Amino acid sequence: MLLVRSLLLHLTRLMLYGSLGVLLTLLAVFVMYLEGRPDLEVWHLADLDEEFTADSPVTAFGEYLELEDRLFEQLNDKVYARTGPPGSDQINRYKRGSLADPARWPRNWNRSYVMEADEPSARVLLLHGLSDAPYSLRAMAQRLHAAGATVLGLRIPGHGTAPSGLVEVRWQDMAAAVRLALRHLSAHDNLPVYIVGYSNGAALAIDYALASLEEEDHPTVAGLVLLSPEIGVTRTAALAVWQARLGHLLGLEKLAWNNILLEYEPFKYGSFAVNAGDVSYRITHEIRRKLDRLSAGDRLQDMPPVLAFSSLIDATVVAPALVANLFNRLPANDHELVLFDINRQAGIEHILRWQPDAMIDALRQAPGNTYRFSLVTNENEHTPKVVVRHWQPGKAEASVEALGLEWPGDVYSLSHVALPFPPDDPVYGANPTASGPGIHLGDMALRGERGALLISDSAMLRLRWNPFYTYLEDRALAFMGLGPGRTRGGRAGTGGL
Repeated sequence: MLLVRSLLLHLTRLMLYGSLGVLLTLLAVFVMYLEGRPDLEVWHLADLDEEFTADSPVTAFGEYLELEDRLFEQLNDKVYARTGPPGSDQINRYKRGSLADPARWPRNWNRSYVMEADEPSARVLLLHGLSDAPYSLRAMAQRLHAAGATVLGLRIPGHGTAPSGLVEVRWQDMAAAVRLALRHLSAHDNLPVYIVGYSNGAALAIDYALASLEEEDHPTVAGLVLLSPEIGVTRTAALAVWQARLGHLLGLEKLAWNNILLEYEPFKYGSFAVNAGDVSYRITHEIRRKLDRLSAGDRLQDMPPVLAFSSLIDATVVAPALVANLFNRLPANDHELVLFDINRQAGIEHILRWQPDAMIDALRQAPGNTYRFSLVTNENEHTPKVVVRHWQPGKAEASVEALGLEWPGDVYSLSHVALPFPPDDPVYGANPTASGPGIHLGDMALRGERGALLISDSAMLRLRWNPFYTYLEDRALAFMGLGPGRTRGGRAGTGGL
């Protein structure tokens, strides 16, 4: 018996040592793979310590802008001054004079901006997405301003400078900047204040609105417009931070990065820090915690109206989480979810990885819905013409609204990044009304040999503009009581650009 026990103990130890050996081998292979990626450049490593944090001694938005001035001076000294002239590298945003240099544009849309209306009828805060910049909501800002709103486009901490800005930024830093901007907008008068949030900016908008229900020092907002809202992310985002911690432990800086890519976009980072994924996970987790607390205390009744737009197919965020983690938890208060369907004329269903009809049916048939559900879809499967089908809470039948818009023949769905960009956007649009001063990425011809391009084929095949942008923009303005079809008692106004 003792011999058997000894053998079993010996075998157990061998199995444990063997498993540990396999694990260490796999870990070593993983680290070697990550270390084999392109070298880090100055824009991955620059320490820009003039960035705003929640601990910064900044109490007013004017001070935030002064700090931002110093930050961009530091960016010039620590990055641009060290990269030299563009030379043969014509699409690096960190080389002055290149096609991707933000300085080619009359305004550097990587920075915060304020568009003051002469006699504003509303004030609007615009919050861009992760790895993004205020440029992404530029078209919306200009339309809002022309309709009589004072608009503040916030550069969220960690953004608009160099990818290194996302290595250590925290979601609390971002939330603190949002609070500063909203206090600034709310300090003038009693005009309604709205937030338009895109992707991670939408998560920040929701987090702020929930916090305002709990904390008296948070000015209230009249409504939220959310584009591709980041409400649920994959569970792997919660584990990603361990990659960066391992890199810190081993002194391997590349492990702080999910992607190390060419920086060819003037207003968006190509490289993506592991910490950025962790920020996404943490803020969505914080939203769920706040929703749990407020639901338990029956305090969600005061949640401002929410109008959200999302593509039915979204590779960045978990689309069903928008319904389960937000809309299904909100009491009735004029909330609406608008989904953009796939192009039913394209006949793409048989090669999709998943079938969107299940989600549509679940939304149509969900008992106890407290929000309006709208679907932008083909009039029928034989035409590219689109309509909007509206389902009111508790109603089985939909009303139908013709839009006078069509699916482009070569597009089968929208994407996470497409929603805020009109077809004539000078960087990402398919048909710019005039040539922009720099790189145009919206409709590049990609038929040729694989592996030949500096930019990945998959990145360029992703739709970057919204063929239904006019509908989205009109709905957003009406929701905020601006322009034709306004629904919230606002008055239309004018304001020059």
